[in-house]
Amino acid sequence: MADIPGPGESSAASGGPAATGAGPGPSHQPSGGQPPAAAGGASPTHLDLRGTPCPLNYVRSRLALEKLPPGSLLVVDLDPGEPERMVAEGLRGEGHAVASTDLADGSVRLSIRRG
Repeated sequence: MADIPGPGESSAASGGPAATGAGPGPSHQPSGGQPPAAAGGASPTHLDLRGTPCPLNYVRSRLALEKLPPGSLLVVDLDPGEPERMVAEGLRGEGHAVASTDLADGSVRLSIRRG
């Protein structure tokens, strides 16, 4: 998850205007009730889609991302193989950052930073 920096992190590092209130800075968006996810991924949304067939797992992941503000983290657990490839490639194609981790039970966890 550290591989995918959030927009709040890059603004703070560059001394950007996020703290001045100029523009809709991600660290100042109370919508969605999950400011920690937007600010640095402390409280990501999690979906367990193991056993969910393609393309339903992609559709559910995409719908969950649409509800989150830009920069938020979505964590999705999937079966390996086609489900992992279909969801990861589809979401990358839409401009989201996706990192994959193998889990002990053989499934895969995708960490998706909404673009």
